[in-house]
Amino acid sequence: MRLLQAMAGAKHGGAEAFFERLAIAFAEDGVPQRVVIRPDAAREARLGASGVTVSTLPFGGFFDLTTGRGLARLAQDADLLLTWMNRATRFAHPTPRTRLVARLGGYYDLKYYRRCEYLVANTEDICRWLRAQGFPADRVTYLPNFVEPQAVAPLSRASLTDRDGPLLLMLGRLHANKAFDVALAALPDIPDATLLIAGIGPQQEKLLAQAKQLGVADRVRFLGWRDDGAALLASVDALLVPSRHEPLGNVVLEGWAQRCPVIAASSAGPASLIEDGVSGRLVPVDDAAALAHAVQETLALGDRGLGLAEAGFAALQQNFSKAAVVARYRAFFEQVCRSA
Repeated sequence: MRLLQAMAGAKHGGAEAFFERLAIAFAEDGVPQRVVIRPDAAREARLGASGVTVSTLPFGGFFDLTTGRGLARLAQDADLLLTWMNRATRFAHPTPRTRLVARLGGYYDLKYYRRCEYLVANTEDICRWLRAQGFPADRVTYLPNFVEPQAVAPLSRASLTDRDGPLLLMLGRLHANKAFDVALAALPDIPDATLLIAGIGPQQEKLLAQAKQLGVADRVRFLGWRDDGAALLASVDALLVPSRHEPLGNVVLEGWAQRCPVIAASSAGPASLIEDGVSGRLVPVDDAAALAHAVQETLALGDRGLGLAEAGFAALQQNFSKAAVVARYRAFFEQVCRSA
């Protein structure tokens, strides 16, 4: 089975990060593959250093004639073409030789996926939604993400804050869906805590203004985009995931991987992962008071609060380990190729 993967994503993002992890895991597992991405020197270097064969195409707009032809040419040497999200899928076509499969991490417009023979979703809820939209049920498959634990040392506290007290962390793009504003609204009710925000995005100026208006600007640090998420998680007392819309909640898995207590809003992804009070805490969406209360309760547990993190780590190892997920992908690929 020869695999071609196509990803036209941004420089940063959860799907893009998992694409890299999965491609590298396939290389380590001996899967014959090539990936095709937008030109990105850093991504090409990371993938190439791990033994992944990389090609680049522009993945441009309506008048881009290069990408479709280039992808069709590369697909001639593949048994299976796995596309990631809308843009890459729009340029892809099945052939008598190459099966077309798309991987979705959200509730996307299916007009981009009409040519696909199979769809892969990273949550059961997205699978249910795809079937409800009329895609054949036997051609929709659930394949979860994985996150590998990393043995990293905590960062020096001085590099994060000059204040005493608990450290809270949020990771992700500064977008309304992620509800950074809800975490800021909760902060006045979490005395002495410092909130670290690692990410970039369109809401940064609005969030800065909100922090000043709430009088908590001295307890908020905007760290920008960080590539040391594991070290940040190893350095804080809790991870906050108050997202309004979160199909998977990959960041929950990242917190579990570093044995960090996770406190999340009960949007679809986190609610499907976390058992409230066992492997983390769940609060209603858009409820700053409930978020503050759950954070205070978790911090008050002290070392006993680490039991939440240990249960999350155990769930990660059982259901979302690299070996388990790669094995599921390989079995799915073999099934698709046999069906051809």
